[in-house]
Amino acid sequence: MTKDLGADGGAGGQAAGVRGPAAPSHAAKRLPASGPSAGNQESDRPDVTESRTDRLRYLDAATRQIARGMNLDETLRELCRAAVPAFADAAFVHLYAPLPVDDETDAAPGVLRLHITDRAPLRRPAAHGSGPAAPPSAPVRAAEVVRPSATSPLTELLRAGRPVFANTPDTASAAAELLATDTPPPAVPPGRRLIVAPLHGRHHGMGSVVLLREPGRADFTADDLLVASQLATHTALGIDKAVLYAREASVADALQRTMLPPSLPTPAGIQLASRYLPASRTAQVGGDWYDAIPLPGNRVALVIGDVMGHSMTSAAIMGQLRTIVQTLAGLDLPPDEILHHLDEQAERLGSEHTATCLYAMYDPVRHRLLVSNAGHLPPVLLHPDGGTEVVQVPSGAPIGVGGGGFESTEMHAPAGATLLLYTDGLVESRDSDLLTGVERLRARLREAASLSTPPALEALCDQALGTLRAGDRDDDVALLAARFKGLLPETVAYWYLAPRPQTARQARRLTRRTLHDWDLDALVESTELLVSEVVANAVRFASRPLVLRLLRTDVLRCEVEDDSPIVPRMRHARLSDEGGRGLFLVDQLARRWGATRVSTGKVVWFEQPLPPDQNAG
Repeated sequence: MTKDLGADGGAGGQAAGVRGPAAPSHAAKRLPASGPSAGNQESDRPDVTESRTDRLRYLDAATRQIARGMNLDETLRELCRAAVPAFADAAFVHLYAPLPVDDETDAAPGVLRLHITDRAPLRRPAAHGSGPAAPPSAPVRAAEVVRPSATSPLTELLRAGRPVFANTPDTASAAAELLATDTPPPAVPPGRRLIVAPLHGRHHGMGSVVLLREPGRADFTADDLLVASQLATHTALGIDKAVLYAREASVADALQRTMLPPSLPTPAGIQLASRYLPASRTAQVGGDWYDAIPLPGNRVALVIGDVMGHSMTSAAIMGQLRTIVQTLAGLDLPPDEILHHLDEQAERLGSEHTATCLYAMYDPVRHRLLVSNAGHLPPVLLHPDGGTEVVQVPSGAPIGVGGGGFESTEMHAPAGATLLLYTDGLVESRDSDLLTGVERLRARLREAASLSTPPALEALCDQALGTLRAGDRDDDVALLAARFKGLLPETVAYWYLAPRPQTARQARRLTRRTLHDWDLDALVESTELLVSEVVANAVRFASRPLVLRLLRTDVLRCEVEDDSPIVPRMRHARLSDEGGRGLFLVDQLARRWGATRVSTGKVVWFEQPLPPDQNAG
């Protein structure tokens, strides 16, 4: 075997070939035995000319049929359907394992995996006409791996790369080695009844195809070697294309999935669910994405976007845009400013890369939704009573165009309502436009609401997808569903405090009184200490009033916001230091804590678990 043996055929597509029903058109007819070879004095006889014309017609139809294959399985099935029974009575396809990809040369040499067709005899066509069709294709199976030695006849045959008859001791031995893993192995027939044709792609050998004629049918001729060579060449090129496509699609799909959030956050006051369906096998990966980003004050940003085009580049651009949005969201900017800065950054990636994006910010305390749109489809709102509404948001230019003009629209977000953000793959298809698709989506949501009030969010996502499944679409589908629950006013308390030395004592007093009202006296001592440390640190740097906010959900959360961009860092104080231990105490006493820069300064927060006898209220 040559050293450049390599690559597997892809997940779920390891099968190399099956014997199929009779091929249509010219490929369905048996080829007549050819006349004498070219150059013979009888080569100009009408029957010889007609025979060669039939072969040319057959090759034209067969190569077109093989080229229809979009992946490894389809390419090899089309080869077998084109070859059986028009050219041979059985076809056996053998592929290297793993199959080589492009110019890679690091595959283990001398390994060959056998993938075979069904060897059950085909029914003979009638004497006149094409006769009944061949039996349906049998399931393809992978045979065991063989490792021919470097000097074996099989290795020499595959290295030579030319089709041969298995009618000499060496070629018969090579054919027997190829077929030895069949159970029971077919006998190598005498004469010119078996052709072994190596499969050679653009850079590497791919395996071989064995074509067999059973007794009762004319032997192969020298012209048939040329036919077998053409079948093998077009099949190898198809395998090459399929392997390259499968690798690119796999890499792009993996890239895209790793860029999507592995899980959604679970902020208080909102319930989230999502779906992502890749496009069909005939389409390349796209740039659809969604995200949910927690913000200070228990707010959450909801993002949906779609990069134009379908390629690995689209997936890469999607990942960059999503990272930019996450960074901008951390600054706690209004949605229209988020899209404005995203548009500026996207222009640096190149004007040929455009995207649509919708950014919404939900405030569970005020029950308000702030939305801005950059050329994306408007979201659909499912009301608690089962009615649906297309949220009308002014649409700016797509991201990357540079037109700007983004506006933020504020609206009421009633508790129990569900907002659905989606990409166009959900509502657009070959048989319907966007408006029709949106109306169908609304109808599916109303149907789900009629069955259960309110419908479970996961079930609602499934209902929104309808009959869609992975592989049924020419475009990706991304869906983000958010059910607004809100926070009760009595579970939130906040104050504006002047940055004075006495402020820490005032903050402790306010915290003590609030926790007593919330029946959280068990947390008073630790929370007072934590609030005092965080507020005292804010007073050191703040020049304007700071905000102290307490939120009781499934945890007790405290946030202190000031106008200084300096984010505190925990450090280990020396024994002689008079300060520097505040954040160390916060780190030890709080379950979680952190600091976030926002457009107006920073927010330092910490969380504590509620006592076992308390709930989220």
